[in-house]
Amino acid sequence: MRVLAIDHVQLAIPPGGEAAARAFYIGVLGFTEIPKPEAMRARGGMWLAHGPVAIHLGIEPDMRPSVKMHPALVVSELEEWRVRLVAAGCEWKPADDVPGTNRAHTKDPFGNRIELIEAPK
Repeated sequence: MRVLAIDHVQLAIPPGGEAAARAFYIGVLGFTEIPKPEAMRARGGMWLAHGPVAIHLGIEPDMRPSVKMHPALVVSELEEWRVRLVAAGCEWKPADDVPGTNRAHTKDPFGNRIELIEAPK
């Protein structure tokens, strides 16, 4: 018996945050919106995927950003991600505290922390 994978990570967004979420997660990060099951649509929020990676955004009325908890996305060409995110007005915070790992942090429009880790070449 073993854990095989993470199916998705869920982050909170405030009520009415879907448009800003789409602009960031789809427009900047390149995710695709996946239709939620009919029974869950009335709750708001959205499901997103980028290849095998899934992020669910759920509505939370008194939403506070996740500043410690975060998804860590393995990406190629970290420098290109920096250029893209900075051009979109997003925060970019390099992190050099893990030897041999090229990584940085950004935030979504709601202040949720997102880590980007460059895949080994």
